[in-house]
Amino acid sequence: MMEKSFVTEGLKRTKIDEYLEKELERAGYGGMDIHVTPLGTMVVVYAERPGMVIGRGGKTVRQITQNLKTKFDLDNPQVEVKEVDVPELNARIMAAKIANMLQRGMHFRRVAYSTIRRIMGAGAQGVEVTISGKIRGSRSAVAKFVEGYIKKCGEPADRFVEEGFAIAPLKPGVLGIVVRIMPPEAVLPDKVDILAPKVEEIIEEVAEDDSEELEDVTEELEELEEIEEDSDLEELEAAEEEEE
Repeated sequence: MMEKSFVTEGLKRTKIDEYLEKELERAGYGGMDIHVTPLGTMVVVYAERPGMVIGRGGKTVRQITQNLKTKFDLDNPQVEVKEVDVPELNARIMAAKIANMLQRGMHFRRVAYSTIRRIMGAGAQGVEVTISGKIRGSRSAVAKFVEGYIKKCGEPADRFVEEGFAIAPLKPGVLGIVVRIMPPEAVLPDKVDILAPKVEEIIEEVAEDDSEELEDVTEELEELEEIEEDSDLEELEAAEEEEE
């Protein structure tokens, strides 16, 4: 029963995500989060143009809230709209932009390289753009464009790499676009920082060592001088005794 509830909840989230993506396509939909609170269900919508999500006088966001309540049976839904700070680092937004440019007839290589330059210029550690479908002729093919460093597998890939998907319906067929981005703030577990030594501390250590060595040498010289003085006194006393 518990497994069934998890599957049902995941399916509901996927349907809500697809509905918001369809309704907010022009607003630059960048994903959503759902938080269940004691007062109801908080749905956080990320968009490139939040004004289009809210609508004139809040009409669009009220309609979305009503649809979430009636169609998806959410308990007292409350929609919060947040602007995406850097759209170039949002994989879903960039995948949608690539699909839009391909639908306008631009060549797939030009689209891919220009998008990669924008993403890397925004500070991403790495990016991978995959375009699959009838891109060269009547037969399907896959074109992959990679720049920078990006994790492919393991826990860091699931945790840090953001992935976005979009489709571009063209006359020859439907193209699938996948964008994977390694954000600039991602810190991998195998990263090692080598700290440069502080020059001032090194100088102080060398000065302390030199002062200790100087004190040792001074003490040795003083001991030698005392020994020489004692030996001179003994020789003088012995010579006086011989004269007597």
